[in-house]
Amino acid sequence: MKVTRRNFLKWAGLSTIGAVACNVFPDREMQIQSPVDLPEDLVSGLDNWYSTLCGQCPEREGIVVRVMEGRAKKVQGNPSYPTNQGKQSARCEGNLQTLYHPDRVAKPLLRDGPRGSRRFRSVEWDEAINILMGRLSALQGTNDTAAMRLVTDPLGGSLAKVVESFVQEYGGTHIVFDIMGNKVLHQVVKQVFGQDQLPNFDIENSNYLLSFGADFLSTWLSPVQYARGYGALRNNKNGKGRGTFVHVDPRYSMTAANSDQWIPISPGMEGVVALGMAHTIILEGMAAPGAVESMSGDADKDALLAALDRFKPERITREDDPLYVGIPASLRGLDAAEVIKEIAREFATKGPSLAMGGGEAGAHTNGTFNLSAIFALNYLVGSVGTTPLEGGIVFNPVPPAEYASTGSSQGATFSQWLETAESIRSGATKVLLVNGANPVHGLPNAAGFREALEGLTGSDLFMVCFTPFVDDTAEMADLVLPIRTSLEEWGDDVPNPGPGYQVVGFQQPVVNPLPELDPRSFPDLLLTVSQELGLRSNLPNNFQEVVREGARQLFDLNRGSPQTATFDEFWNNLLQQGGWWDVETSSTASSPAAPNLIDMVDAEVTPSFRGPTGGDVFYLVPFLSNSLLDGRGAHLPWLQATPDPLSTVAWTTWVEINSGRAKEMGIKEGDLVSVVSREGSIEAVAYPHPAVPLQVVGIPLGQGRSPGLHYVSKDGEVRGANLVSILAAETESKTQELAWAATRVRVEDTGRSAKVPKFEGIVPAFPIGPREEDVVQVTNETEE
Repeated sequence: MKVTRRNFLKWAGLSTIGAVACNVFPDREMQIQSPVDLPEDLVSGLDNWYSTLCGQCPEREGIVVRVMEGRAKKVQGNPSYPTNQGKQSARCEGNLQTLYHPDRVAKPLLRDGPRGSRRFRSVEWDEAINILMGRLSALQGTNDTAAMRLVTDPLGGSLAKVVESFVQEYGGTHIVFDIMGNKVLHQVVKQVFGQDQLPNFDIENSNYLLSFGADFLSTWLSPVQYARGYGALRNNKNGKGRGTFVHVDPRYSMTAANSDQWIPISPGMEGVVALGMAHTIILEGMAAPGAVESMSGDADKDALLAALDRFKPERITREDDPLYVGIPASLRGLDAAEVIKEIAREFATKGPSLAMGGGEAGAHTNGTFNLSAIFALNYLVGSVGTTPLEGGIVFNPVPPAEYASTGSSQGATFSQWLETAESIRSGATKVLLVNGANPVHGLPNAAGFREALEGLTGSDLFMVCFTPFVDDTAEMADLVLPIRTSLEEWGDDVPNPGPGYQVVGFQQPVVNPLPELDPRSFPDLLLTVSQELGLRSNLPNNFQEVVREGARQLFDLNRGSPQTATFDEFWNNLLQQGGWWDVETSSTASSPAAPNLIDMVDAEVTPSFRGPTGGDVFYLVPFLSNSLLDGRGAHLPWLQATPDPLSTVAWTTWVEINSGRAKEMGIKEGDLVSVVSREGSIEAVAYPHPAVPLQVVGIPLGQGRSPGLHYVSKDGEVRGANLVSILAAETESKTQELAWAATRVRVEDTGRSAKVPKFEGIVPAFPIGPREEDVVQVTNETEE
């Protein structure tokens, strides 16, 4: 029989075809096994460990999975993988509950009621594919790229290749969903350092670390990789003594809690503080040789200082100054201006030094300015383009040609999402395909995405979701196609940021799906549809072969690890160690020209905010949940029950508010408060904390998912609140990315209360009793 892609897809639904052990088994061994009826040769009591990549974390950590008798039992970090080297986040453990979750979709579902009603009926795969094919073939050849849109999460490696090939040959539009992503960071890295890849922030070999906004020990970019480096910085690993760490942030985050000194500031003023430090370094002659000349263009040192005059620490720490940064009047016995100067002096003289910024610092309307000013500090002290083991900014080499970026790794701008919602609303988009993304939950109300979908019939818009679960977006779909989880699927990925040399991680299926499930591979589905639509494609019949094809390109390079004589041996060793890497490679990019600070000061240096005014108004600082992230892990009880590292709160949404401000408002821990923006309101429990600045409230993302799944709801009610829904429709001035930290809110007591589910029980963040006066709160009052 001819091996068509559709035939292969049917067979792939029955087993992984020897994927786990990487060779061919007899037919009887290809059948899915159940604990009720295991063959005698499988009941051995012995365990096997398989290397793969984590599908629960955006950074795709290298992991090893313990498998006994066909069942995955334990996830641990892969000790060979370069970025995490045996460590892993708590989120990695969630892979097991994703695999065995009771709410996994067993068979294709066809909508059998109004859109959003969650009424579906099961259909067979052939019928589901025929329905999908009919909808796609009806639009084929119209040359209207808006008619078919494919929404995915950020992609890399072979999966990105399959998706881009399908969209390009069909003639549609690919939209990447990552609303809390790092598009501003990527653009600034390109502008300031001239690099397409994010650099390796060499924390491990630095001696002085200065961080702005980036919660890199919790959720920013690659926290496991950075936590390893931070441990080395603090433990005198390289004989340089205990390194120093200063963190500048409006919120007392997990990263701030681990710093030697936390500098609380007004939201969005990170870039102003950075240029205040730059002024001190230049004025006092502490800059690296040639740095002042290269960063002033045709001007001299005096002209540069004149341009930076309005950023002088003495000015930006005055409450009546337009650039007032909000640093408390006294920190550790120093006035605010002297704090900035002292940090600048230490940064310039205690090198190797490293300044890094991201997260909330880049999520304001002036995010590009903030990050540009922060990263420019590295040029002033000679920490740019260093070689590995020297600290500072180490450039990552471009990936091997087969794994070069296809543009699928960065999210669409907020402006593009507004355009997408309008295209759906107007009927220009006829077919919407969604995989690995939940835009109905993850877009603000201001985007109008849910409203665009509501009320549309199947003839207006046909929406297909490829997902293991019926989430907020899938419940609006016309057709739900169950796909495999990461522990059942092939794949590969290039870590970004990398460790300073070329790395390609490989993912292999470590188990077969459970007998009662019939999920398929998403890329195999796209390959099948491509073939039946007659699209031109040079890709193989199935995704495993696409991954192998990429591995063959690495083998042909004849360098890196593993080194073998034949490709088959290379392939087995590659899967065994979890990837390919070449520690001898380094970036060949020439040293970039330093940014011109005089040009930088003419940018939009202060942020703008949207929201209510008057009393009880706060700046809203959203932050990703340490376990749930943006909500992708909310259906997993292990992650729901993982306490927040600072508040120890779990299972709900809380509002971090200054203890003194809460007392003035009559709010105590556990009180239900309403957080109101111009876009709507949410309710959450109050968590007064002495380290929260007076004008700020911090609220985690992750909750407020549709109540259709276990663990995301409680007694049929939505658990927690969806913070993203009330964010203002402000955008970053240069990239048009959502400025998710540009919202002002009012906090109102509802008169109701609830127990705060937290690990520390009834112990409050602020101590009660005679020693309360010993605790220093974050205020703008001078200490006595």
